[in-house]
Amino acid sequence: MDIDFPLVLVVLTFATGLIWLADKVFLRKRRAPAAGSEAAAQGDSPESAEPWLVDLSRSFFPVLAIVLVLRSFLVEPFQIPSGSMLPTLEVGDFILVNKYAYGLRLPVAGTKIFEVGDPERGDVMVFRYPEDGKTNYIKRVIGLPGDRVRYRNKQLFINDQPVAREFVARLPPVERWREEVGGVEHDVYLTLGRVAGPGEGEWVVPEGHYFTMGDNRDNSNDSRFWGTVSDDLVVGKAFAIWMHWQSLTSLPSFDRVGSID
Repeated sequence: MDIDFPLVLVVLTFATGLIWLADKVFLRKRRAPAAGSEAAAQGDSPESAEPWLVDLSRSFFPVLAIVLVLRSFLVEPFQIPSGSMLPTLEVGDFILVNKYAYGLRLPVAGTKIFEVGDPERGDVMVFRYPEDGKTNYIKRVIGLPGDRVRYRNKQLFINDQPVAREFVARLPPVERWREEVGGVEHDVYLTLGRVAGPGEGEWVVPEGHYFTMGDNRDNSNDSRFWGTVSDDLVVGKAFAIWMHWQSLTSLPSFDRVGSID
């Protein structure tokens, strides 16, 4: 069962905030005399009569509000669940995503409320999967609005210009190549034994959309198969790895800590 954590966080924050505010403005004044009389009869302080739900809300609201602001407008952590971005990102990498690089957006709704910047070629971007609008995906931005993207015989072309690349190493079952997109150098994997990679074709990126691809070119479910990413689905820019934890049976590692190219 998938849990919409942003929605749960928003609901909890507003619920605890409303309970705390209602008690502070209305309920506390009404129960003060009765609480004082009862507490005096029992030899307790008036504060002991505060309902448990109010006390819980007052304690949790500031914490929830801070978490909501941080993960909605500043930085949000994610874990890499698949190998589609190998060798740049490995399964089990914990990454940080800049939530304001592409403009401030309302939590849950994703509506942009303040312009800051736009995705650029070469960025590693987190977005919501276009086919369900909920699942978080991470890919590299290859095409900007108006770009013509072509992928043929494992060679990438942007606006009819071949993307510069050079061979790095043969690592069966893949080859490692160094590629440059938008001035960003990064490595990609190409599967050995496949003359033509999957997802070949040519696409023109519509206005307000972005064309994305995984660095593990022959093993990535990306824009070649389900189309472009609209701006309203953009979540943020991945900029750092802060931990690697392969599984619950292994120990966390910090060997991969660093920036994301």
